[in-house]
Amino acid sequence: MPRSGRSRLVISAGVLLMALLAPPALAQDGDPIDDPLPDPVVSRHGLVLEEFAALPKSEPVPPPTDARLQRWARINYLGEVPDRSGRLYVPDLNGMLYLLDRAGAPRAYLDVGAAVGPDFWSHRGLGSGFGFVAFHPGFAHNGVFYTVHTEARDALTTKPVDLPAPATTRVHSVITEWTADDPASGTFSGTRREVMRLGFQDVFHNIQEIGFDPNTRPGQRDFGLLHVAVGDGGAGAGGTVPQDLTAPQGKILRIDPRGHDGPGGKYGIPASNPFVGQPGRLGEIYAYGLRDPHRFSWDTGGRHQMFVGHIGEHRIESVYEVRAGDNFGWSEREGPFAYRKADNPTCGVFPLPADDAGNGYTYPVAAFDHNPPADRPCADSGNALIGGFVYRGRLIPELYGKYVYAEGVSGRVLYSEVREMRRGGPLARVHQLRIFDPRGAVTSMRSLAGDERVDLRFGTDRAGELYVLSKANGTIWKVTGAR
Repeated sequence: MPRSGRSRLVISAGVLLMALLAPPALAQDGDPIDDPLPDPVVSRHGLVLEEFAALPKSEPVPPPTDARLQRWARINYLGEVPDRSGRLYVPDLNGMLYLLDRAGAPRAYLDVGAAVGPDFWSHRGLGSGFGFVAFHPGFAHNGVFYTVHTEARDALTTKPVDLPAPATTRVHSVITEWTADDPASGTFSGTRREVMRLGFQDVFHNIQEIGFDPNTRPGQRDFGLLHVAVGDGGAGAGGTVPQDLTAPQGKILRIDPRGHDGPGGKYGIPASNPFVGQPGRLGEIYAYGLRDPHRFSWDTGGRHQMFVGHIGEHRIESVYEVRAGDNFGWSEREGPFAYRKADNPTCGVFPLPADDAGNGYTYPVAAFDHNPPADRPCADSGNALIGGFVYRGRLIPELYGKYVYAEGVSGRVLYSEVREMRRGGPLARVHQLRIFDPRGAVTSMRSLAGDERVDLRFGTDRAGELYVLSKANGTIWKVTGAR
């Protein structure tokens, strides 16, 4: 991304490539790194986006004072219902779950906010509200799906959490299981039960996504296990919670939502989880050391890797490959660099210590940096990595085998080659894709969204084709080609 107010040296393409693919820096001195990572390289390829759907306008209740929550519709994902009906689903953080037909026409399926009642919390915190939905792979037969939403108010004193929470808790994230009477119905009717409730010290970085590995099949050990991306609730910037294996915050959890050996018999703890049975460690933890694991997905081809898009603190946006037991380093590391909680007036990142290999941290497979304002180095830079998908569809051969992700605020669409995204190896190159309209004219996500703040998210259908969503105008586009 551009570095305003800073002269740049013109360097050869070879030097740039060496810098881009360099392994994590090792310590030479105690100074912060001025420009940690190269800018994304603008690709000669671009995506053709065709408008697919427009969602109804919605608002948080009560009206928010944070302008970043004043969106047309806070839509944050698109997926396909696993029942071969072709229906797509879209959650809106303001409370509604929509189903879309093959033509993109939306229909309200379930008002999660209304079902929760007055404790439903959506007007403070960028991810607060009805955050995500995951349909059980057997939904066509069992009618089961899961949601995560935010609660506050009376819930903080009347509803106990399932796992350790900070002494001062501002919000709860709640996973709910819903069972539809008729899975084929266009509107929900059925029952619900609470599966998990976690507490957080602030209104951001709570449970961000829940999901099932699409590569597992009935009868396999990991089939039906629910992965839960849990942010640090803001506790990591000045503390050690993400490294604390007795706390769920700053982790990826994995649970069996149909099991009964967890707290209160509401869910099960898979025996294959890496810390099961170890004293002083939560069996629910699958991986840890995370600040804001906003989106995760699995490659449905290749080696079926799991990737998580991770929003950084001050400088580094990262993509990690996830395996059981991984420690991604936050809040001792930010991406492939050292993070300092104190004596860091520039809020920069630092070289790794020479003996870093002994720490056992897992570093990103792709990353890019960002720069806060020069006069306010510790301010929010307005950048956020939005994880996407490895493209395995058929419409766009040019994208095949590429992990497509984004900087969500500005709407820059990025990709890295999966073959370059190697654990323990140099970082994969980051490319920025251009955007075209169906007529072939060059455009941008800001132009399509009609707003400088795009709030871009991704979705995919069961064929592996990609969709791009914007909260700014509540619009969904389908990626229909490349130029």
